[in-house]
Amino acid sequence: MSGAGRRLAIISSQAFSVINFRGPLIGEMVRRQVTVYALAPDYDEASRARVRALGAVPVDSAMARAGMNPLRDLADMLRLARLLRGLRLDATFSYFIKPVIYGTLAARLAGVPDRTVMIEGAGYVFCEPGTPSAKRRVLRAVVVRLYALALSQARRVFMLNRDDRALFTGLGMVDGAKVTLIDGIGLDLAQFPPAPPVATPVCFLLVARLLREKGVNEYIAAARAVKRRHPGVRFLLLGDVDQNPGSVSVAEVEAWVAEGLVEWPGHVSSVAPWIAQASVFVLPSWGEGLPRSTQEAMAMGRAVITTDVPGCRETVIDGVNGFMVPVRDSAALEQAMLRFVAEPDLIAAMGAHSRRIAEQRYDVHQINDTILKGMGIHE
Repeated sequence: MSGAGRRLAIISSQAFSVINFRGPLIGEMVRRQVTVYALAPDYDEASRARVRALGAVPVDSAMARAGMNPLRDLADMLRLARLLRGLRLDATFSYFIKPVIYGTLAARLAGVPDRTVMIEGAGYVFCEPGTPSAKRRVLRAVVVRLYALALSQARRVFMLNRDDRALFTGLGMVDGAKVTLIDGIGLDLAQFPPAPPVATPVCFLLVARLLREKGVNEYIAAARAVKRRHPGVRFLLLGDVDQNPGSVSVAEVEAWVAEGLVEWPGHVSSVAPWIAQASVFVLPSWGEGLPRSTQEAMAMGRAVITTDVPGCRETVIDGVNGFMVPVRDSAALEQAMLRFVAEPDLIAAMGAHSRRIAEQRYDVHQINDTILKGMGIHE
């Protein structure tokens, strides 16, 4: 089916992500003559202008990005259903947990015939190692039921790794026949060209929302241990605190900076200049879909240290383009970092392997073609 004449809404809970993560997909939809409405709750004039530049129509919608307030979420869903009905849509594409759940249900209420979702990771409620707390068990039970309800109304589900597919199908949240696996959301590799890695001083880089689930505390503990032995080693921490209940506080980060452990530029508009400063990319996450940040670092030729958990393990061939360490193990993370300090020749050699993997797997044009064909949007 051609895209000509189709009307589609992309539903998100964050305008920044529409531009940075969905921009190439939107551009390709528009090129295939789809009318694209990009829904988000937090547009400003700059982000609206950037969405219009992609050829899409920015639309303000009400949706809390974090937290669980059933009455507010229900009211937002009903408002969203009215909005979608007024747009006279043929299809929706939702991502992030609340848009996937409430956006899909709203689209069903609005009579939108074709509903697609992307699950980019299992999320906060599923990634706590060990025995989850009582609060998280209750939240997990609620989320499982909501996902099962919403995904029963989706025609197709894109997921980024086999572990998440097994989790969602195993808990009855989705029919496995609806699921298509893709290699992440993809990168425009031309925007992340290889750059010679910095070998002296060795510089480690973590890019993430500053959540405990991203392994921020393990990164800091390992940095503290490495700096005791090698004070000249640099540690960069890119990202901001978050509304998520797993977020660290500004005071904690400022204390790490004052201690001399990390340099913290906060949230940056472009990560490429910071990757260019780094020797090795580090993501000690407790679980991911298939992390965009790691793909960006790999595309620029950076060795990777990450954890042996869903989504992260897909990015590293252990001993080839980096090292995998056990989750929540700062001592193992420290030892992996010390390998690069002791054997700096590994930095460039493993980084070159990362670039080759990125070229083979993460080309956004190939991935978007798979997504659009799966949605029946052909040239």
